[in-house]
Amino acid sequence: MTTPPPTQHPGLLPAAPPPSDATAGPPMGSAPSSPLLSRPGAVAPSLTGGGTGPVAAHYGDPLPEQRRLAEGAGLVDRSDRDVLVVPGADRLSWLHSLTSQHLERLGDARGTEALVLSPNGHVEHHVVLTELADTTWGDVEPGTGAALVTFLDRMRFMLRVDPALVTDQWALLSLVGPRGDDVLTAAGLPVPEGTGAVAALNGGGWVRRMPALGDGSAAVVDLLVPRAELAARADALLSAGASLAGFDAYEALRVEARRPRAGVDTDHRTIPNEVSWLQTAVHLEKGCYRGQETVARVHNLGRPPRRMVLLHLDGMSEVLPAPGTPLSSGTREVGRIGTAVRHHELGVIALALVKQSVLGGQGGSEPVELRVGEAVAVIDEDEAAGQLDDAQVAARERVRAVRSGTIRG
Repeated sequence: MTTPPPTQHPGLLPAAPPPSDATAGPPMGSAPSSPLLSRPGAVAPSLTGGGTGPVAAHYGDPLPEQRRLAEGAGLVDRSDRDVLVVPGADRLSWLHSLTSQHLERLGDARGTEALVLSPNGHVEHHVVLTELADTTWGDVEPGTGAALVTFLDRMRFMLRVDPALVTDQWALLSLVGPRGDDVLTAAGLPVPEGTGAVAALNGGGWVRRMPALGDGSAAVVDLLVPRAELAARADALLSAGASLAGFDAYEALRVEARRPRAGVDTDHRTIPNEVSWLQTAVHLEKGCYRGQETVARVHNLGRPPRRMVLLHLDGMSEVLPAPGTPLSSGTREVGRIGTAVRHHELGVIALALVKQSVLGGQGGSEPVELRVGEAVAVIDEDEAAGQLDDAQVAARERVRAVRSGTIRG
């Protein structure tokens, strides 16, 4: 016997009824275009294959928008993320058995991260979880929610769980910057203390403390709000002192903080040990789950074949490399580019998965000169092991010279 569907759980859905026309709007798992795209200066990103994205890339000032996130309080529209709910008495033990995270004793009003892995340990989904009032919420990469709910639905068996996709009813906003807590207070909203803390919002939804972005000083809180109230909730935060910033600004600080995105900074071969999720989304001492053998073996017996690093690019090209672009050393392909951004202080930077032999030290060779197409790339000096050779030093100087001449405030 299963629990009632989500619409029968008090507080699970917004107070406003859903549209009477069930065929209206985008298909399930695809977020509708945000009302914040109608704000002055809003520019939507172009999508591969045509069309534009549902949230603003920027509002006319990409680099100043980054500074607002880094130094003040910026409001970022992330309503393109898919949202799902899992009500039911067995939800935590069930999710515990299916994911990489220890969830059996996840307390009320707490958030965490988890991975769904393939049987061979490759990352299939990265989900940010929120436990509140007898319901577990999850938000995932845009367009991936339907596939995740389909997988979860196949794994229900006779358990008291009822996973459902609710992207059409709920939307995510992120308040970023060292003054974010001041904005919450001025808006009369709760201020969650400590990473993972969650507080309920009046009228539905919640606010959740996330790890900081940028250099660690840009605090982040996510707010889940009824989609029908997205514009009104955003206006309340803007009136309380936040500034509207595009998704590009958020991405720049995310890359600086070395926080990956599933399907962008990862590929079909990525295992958790290669990226920072091993520290945030994997519990290394929990029991068996799908893909656990690979994670444990690589962790205990050897290093992963690749590692995620921060790259600096020389910035000569006006076009940023797309995710999946090969990273080469001479004629040899040694990795792949993930997210590439123009950072307001660091110039053109990118996350990349590179072979261990590229990093130098740790049993590998000396650091090597890297290229992305015709652009020179160097691994951030905080991550490159061993001494730099002359070619690597020259590459760093070229990157710095180009950056200092092209990046303006």
